[in-house]
Formats: sequence, C-alpha cells, structure tokens
Amino acid sequence: MTAPHAPVLINEVAEAIDPAPGKLIVDGTFGAGGYTRAFLARGARVLAFDRDPTARRFAEGLDAGSFRLVEATFSKMADEAGEAAVDGVALDLGVSSMQLDEAERGFSFLRDGPLDMRMGGEGPTAAELVNQAEPAELARIFWVYGEERQSRRIAAAIARRRASQPFTRTVELAEFIEQALGGRRGAKTHPATRAFQALRIAVNEELAELEAGLAAAERALKPEGRLAVVTFHSLEDRIVKSFLAERAGKTPAGSRHAPPAAKGAEPSFRLLFNGARAPGEAEVAANPRARSAKLRAAVRTAAPVWRKAA
Repeated sequence: MTAPHAPVLINEVAEAIDPAPGKLIVDGTFGAGGYTRAFLARGARVLAFDRDPTARRFAEGLDAGSFRLVEATFSKMADEAGEAAVDGVALDLGVSSMQLDEAERGFSFLRDGPLDMRMGGEGPTAAELVNQAEPAELARIFWVYGEERQSRRIAAAIARRRASQPFTRTVELAEFIEQALGGRRGAKTHPATRAFQALRIAVNEELAELEAGLAAAERALKPEGRLAVVTFHSLEDRIVKSFLAERAGKTPAGSRHAPPAAKGAEPSFRLLFNGARAPGEAEVAANPRARSAKLRAAVRTAAPVWRKAA
C-alpha cells in the first residue's frame, strides 16, 4: 500500500541509527513504515511497534523473514526483543499524518469527526474526558500538556456548556473553544490547537509512554547500539533532552517527570552529536508538518541500566 505519510528527517535518522546487514533495529513508531523500509533497504532486520491497529495495512508486502510488526506500545520493546539484544531504536513521536487526515479518528479540529483521539482502540475517548473530567482537571490538562495560557477559561466554558449539551464532534469542540477565546483576532494558529494537543496527549498517556519507552530502549540496546528520537513539540523534546543529558552524565539529576537516578551512576549513553538537528528548508517546504521536528541521538555504552531511586 502506498504510504500517505512522509517520514520526517529520514536520512538523518538512518544515518544516526546506521542500519546494516545482521543488525536488529526497533522502529518504535511504525506508522506507514517509512523508517522501517529505509532500514530494511540497508539490509537490517526490523522489529516494529504501533499501538494503532490500522497501521498493519502498511506492512503488506514486507518480508516476514526480516520484519515483524507488534501491535503494542514501544515501551514493550525490551520484552519483545530481549534485553541488550537490539542494535538501534528509532522513535518518531506524535500523531501521524494518517491519523490527522482521517476524520473518523477524531484527532483534527479541521476535519469533522467523532471526538475520539485514541491511537489504539482502548481506554476513554477525548469526548469522555471533555464531558466528564472536573473543570480543574481539564484546566490542568490544557495547561500542562498544551501549555495553554487560557486553560482555566476554556475549562470553565466547557463545563458550563456540557451540562446541557455534551460535546461529541471535533469541529464542534474546536469552534466552541474559538468562540470562548473571542475568535482568532489575526492568530497564525487555530485557537483550539493547544487544547487539542493536550487532549490527545492525555487520552494516549503519551508523555508517560515516552518516559517508559526511553527506559525500555536503554534496557534493549546493546553496547554501541544507537537511539534516535524525533520530537514535534517542546514537552516531548524536554523529556528526551533531559533523559539523554542525564544518562550521558551531563546533568546531576533527573527531569521533572521522573525521579533522579542513583548518584554517581556510570553514563549509559554518550551523545551522538550535541543539541538537536532540524529539517532543512527543502524538507519543510515539501512537508510543512516537519517544521517543528527535532532529532536527538545517542549511543549506548556498556554501563549497566540506570535504576530509579527508591
């Protein structure tokens, strides 16, 4: 099947992962299979993960002898592959183009569909969250996961409206948020952008899954194995940056999302390059969704896995 999703920073990710014959690479976010195909083309074997059951359609035609797709979150990689058995781990975070473009998935405020937002088929939907969460909890979600400055205002307006008419559709919620904030007033982005991001992250527990996935990659990678992570917003990037800096011995303590590791632990990663790499102008022109992408990468050392403080 032809993939509708253009993988971001694919050349840079392939260079960072360095796939080759005999190597086993984990593609933790299979999506439409762009990274997987690049790794297979270089002779590597690929163990791919995607919690979205619809991703399996893009695995058609891939060689079962060198490829396997697991319908699960990428935090399960060490369980599936075995600890210290993997040569590379690639993670392309965030919502995929397919999920945004398919209105029935409920991710986009530009396409009318049911207010769902689940990447898999389990757990509460965004509609349940919007209609049932306490206003204070809704405000917290909008503030923490969406960095929405008007979080309390939006949550209070939603609570008043849902008492008589629950929210069920994406465009309905997006238009309501726009009205609650007084319209666009020349804003470059839709007023509902941050709130929709926050709901998606909360529904799918994305930040907790990212933390668990990074820890799983640390367990699964062999010494000299490569980790490459592409993020699309500041919340994800801060977690990845903090994890790699900490594990590379660049910071004395953990992130605000996780307890500090044991003092004096030997670095379990070394940075492949300093800072983050971004798409070039040509890639952004061809794929505007790549504009906020950042790639960070590191190499696993022979040091033991870091353990969380008790």
